[in-house]
Amino acid sequence: MHNRRVELESHSRLTRRQLLRNAALGSFGLVAPFALRANPLGMPIGCQTYPVRKMIATDFPGTVKQLSQIGFQTIELCSPKGYAKAGFASVAQYKGAALPRLLSDFNLKCHSSHFSMRELRDDLPGSIAWAKDVGLTQMMVPSLDGPRNPTMDDVKRVAEEFNNMARQTAEAGIPLGLHNENFEVSKVDGKRTYDVLFSLLDPKLVKFQFQCSTISDGFVAADYFTRYPGRFISMHVQDWSAEERKQVPVGQGSIDWRKTFHAAKTEGIKNYFVEMDLDLMKASVPYLRKLQV
Repeated sequence: MHNRRVELESHSRLTRRQLLRNAALGSFGLVAPFALRANPLGMPIGCQTYPVRKMIATDFPGTVKQLSQIGFQTIELCSPKGYAKAGFASVAQYKGAALPRLLSDFNLKCHSSHFSMRELRDDLPGSIAWAKDVGLTQMMVPSLDGPRNPTMDDVKRVAEEFNNMARQTAEAGIPLGLHNENFEVSKVDGKRTYDVLFSLLDPKLVKFQFQCSTISDGFVAADYFTRYPGRFISMHVQDWSAEERKQVPVGQGSIDWRKTFHAAKTEGIKNYFVEMDLDLMKASVPYLRKLQV
């Protein structure tokens, strides 16, 4: 007990010294403002931009400025080609270093984007070229777009197709990831299609991005992170009110976020993005800043 008390006192002194040092550095502009904030994974608080697609369609710079002011430090885009009609066509004008330079003006970074399966089927080399051009380090697909009531042959077919796509992105140095929604939450032969995909998709090539809102269908993020260690690199963060059956700001619903982020931290998650209506995303940032795991 005595040794434990000495360790705690020593840690407390160290913590105070670190805080004073960081505060001093921050006052001289030597530590980025977000370095002095708490957040559960020790990484930037991210935002998936699909919920603000209508704003992006009319004013991309103004939208990312607003996201930065809310407190987000990194964003995940949607491909300007595959999501052109959704509102992302205007992003295409920012080529090469122009996109990261614009985001840097608002203290934002972007290393990830969503791509539709249709886009990758039509022109995978073109999508890879855009990803490399703007400096992405991961490419995500929202769904494999299989049928609503698949057969096992359907699942095997799209899994083989996705493995082939992932092989090509890997050759370009960018991992391809799969998000779980629609087709992935269906069932095949009495099993969750999502679970079957883990056995069919090559772990050396395909990574996963968990959609936390699928808790409404019984999919629990922490359970999947621990069941499939090292397979996930990202997650979309939404909270869910089981009583009201709707999404709510992070920290105000039924998801155990300490358990979720602990599992994410130990099993390989590299980034996370809040993805809800703008008001709900804004209300989520204070909770994420304070959450310690």
